[in-house]
Amino acid sequence: MGRLALVFAGQGAQTPGMGREIYQTSAAAKQVFDECEATLPGVKALCFEGPKDQLNLTVNTQPCLFAADMACANALLEAGVKADGVAGFSLGELAAGCYAGLFNQEDAFEFVRFRAEAMHECSTTHPGTMFAVFGLPASQVETLCLAIGPVYPVNYNYPDQTVVACPMDVAGAVSQAVVAAGGKAVRLAVSGAFHSALMNEAAHRLAAVAATTHFDTPSIPLYANVTGRPYGDPKTLLAEQVNHPVRWQLTIENMIADGFDTFVEVGPGTTLTSFIRKINPSVRTASVRDHDSFIETRKMLDA
Repeated sequence: MGRLALVFAGQGAQTPGMGREIYQTSAAAKQVFDECEATLPGVKALCFEGPKDQLNLTVNTQPCLFAADMACANALLEAGVKADGVAGFSLGELAAGCYAGLFNQEDAFEFVRFRAEAMHECSTTHPGTMFAVFGLPASQVETLCLAIGPVYPVNYNYPDQTVVACPMDVAGAVSQAVVAAGGKAVRLAVSGAFHSALMNEAAHRLAAVAATTHFDTPSIPLYANVTGRPYGDPKTLLAEQVNHPVRWQLTIENMIADGFDTFVEVGPGTTLTSFIRKINPSVRTASVRDHDSFIETRKMLDA
């Protein structure tokens, strides 16, 4: 029998309204949002109403994503659907860790808020941007990054897409180099050069916070962005995560090798399920982001 994995959303532009239907239809989801709201007043209004430009600032995006991710995951738990393992993309890894019991929701949300503030300050001090590169193998993207410098491959999403991060002043050179090599570069709607060396200061600050945070052993396998494998030392991994690449393709390949054959994305959008289908189209995928997708996912899992 196969194994079910939840994958927690954590990147890209977010849309006002995220989580609102789940909040209205699930008592467990409502509790998640209400608890986050009690800690950070205004988080519900930002999720449900925006405005989008504020929602896309990482200092706001991260707590909002965490709340929406955990609300969707807990709506499934409330319905009797429990994962055998979890992974999360970028910020989603903290929600995945909370679900797996690495830390409780209160501590996880506090860590998310600190992470968001530290990364926001880094992006202000070291302005940068990110591009999704299509049509070139990861090895060629790495070579281009080294040739331009300082440019960093930061998200290994699937065989035909690698995301790179760079300072603002070399953004034009990155786009031109990718096109000259026969690829396509699409600039992402993000507010910084995340998962790159431009986030080193944030990583140092997070290491200090992680050193004083209480962590438990996850109750189910929790796969790390940095290694693509089940978690090691969280005090190291949660700091390194912000200035090291997200190895998503490797993570999913390792999970499939470990017996996971059904992946349900929780949180806004369907980006991760799209990536997973490109990595291995033989696995089952679904997503829970609103009431309709929740019903559809339950039907798939019950079939």
